[in-house]
Amino acid sequence: MKALVKTFAAAALIAVSTFAMAAEGPGAKAAKANINLSTADFALEHYVAVTTEGESAGVEQLFASDFNQKIQAINAQSNSRSEVVKSLKKQKGEKLNCTVSTEILEESADYMVAKVTLTFENFTKTDLVTLVREGNDWKVSKSINSYK
Repeated sequence: MKALVKTFAAAALIAVSTFAMAAEGPGAKAAKANINLSTADFALEHYVAVTTEGESAGVEQLFASDFNQKIQAINAQSNSRSEVVKSLKKQKGEKLNCTVSTEILEESADYMVAKVTLTFENFTKTDLVTLVREGNDWKVSKSINSYK
């Protein structure tokens, strides 16, 4: 009798999980990509994960519509939101071999400036990141990179 109950319980679990996956449909994964950006700290943490750990979920959600990136080097560059998002999507799953440190330089109710330092074996990348509150979410609105 116990074996029969266990068999029915296992069959019920399989049926429920199968119906749940079928109900989600093929577009369900895109809906699950919503990232919690309700605080500046969450947004900054996700930005670091996207730029250093190859995280690709919620990349479009992370950046403000007017985002731009400036790279201060011998040949100064400027990248638009779409260029940065496209580049980060190509890096999906790639983890940088560096140590990361973050420091909050300025913070208010609707604005944050943070310094993200990536220390590699032969150089250091410093990223000054500006985050702003847009409605209920925080977004990255500007990034300025320099290298030493």
